[in-house]
Amino acid sequence: MAKIGVVHYNFPGDLESFLDFAAEVGFEYTELLAEDLWKEGQSYEEALASAQRVRTLLDQRGMKVSALAAQNDFLVTSQEDMEFQVERLQQVCRLADVLGTRLLRVDGGWPKEGVPEERWVELMVEGFSRCRDFIEKEDFKFALDNHGLVTNDADLQIELLEAVGSRNIGANLDTMNYRWAGHPLEKVNEFYEKIAPWVLHVHMKDGRNSLADYEGTALGEGELDLHWAVECLKKANYQGVWCVEYEGKADHAEGFRKGLEWLKGNL
Repeated sequence: MAKIGVVHYNFPGDLESFLDFAAEVGFEYTELLAEDLWKEGQSYEEALASAQRVRTLLDQRGMKVSALAAQNDFLVTSQEDMEFQVERLQQVCRLADVLGTRLLRVDGGWPKEGVPEERWVELMVEGFSRCRDFIEKEDFKFALDNHGLVTNDADLQIELLEAVGSRNIGANLDTMNYRWAGHPLEKVNEFYEKIAPWVLHVHMKDGRNSLADYEGTALGEGELDLHWAVECLKKANYQGVWCVEYEGKADHAEGFRKGLEWLKGNL
């Protein structure tokens, strides 16, 4: 039976209310954010205690965490900042372990002044390579997201993953993000097929158009060929969680419910 989850990040209200909703509707998994556990200004010890509290909330509802979003950034301007990011990722791995998952959804980084585009791949490869020994020894896995404007391209994702060369680092596929970044639908479908063998975690998301014209919809109500995405992933023997994400303007609870029903009918 397919494992179906829901992404927490943009659901209104506090985390406990979200978990109540998710369990009641019938989701068995959820993806959480590092900031759900580790608030700005808190110590790592406080974050560990928070992770233990959240694990209790999950266990009480019979839910599991599919992945923890690390919210890392390797597009840095100094070696000191790089060392901080690598050390922080190791700490976030420990938080994920408390939650019962060894999978982290990771970013490459975010554009910023002082980090020219021609250095992006070099810096991302350095950052992930410096994590490689740790995650392979401890058997954590990273799923590089196709998110934002840096890694929202399957060819670049694969280039980066091949350069790092770790069996523990693959991809997160958000089905809408390639389109959001401006790729035409034909290219989006091509990317689904290319990235599928690398995928460790999935966000099922639908919508229309790109960038400022982007409009989120419930699954099956946008312009994406989600059936093709599912076909590509199944052909690649994807065994992970299928997480519903919704970015529409309508009620989020309804958007998540529709997503759950679409997945039940199409997986």
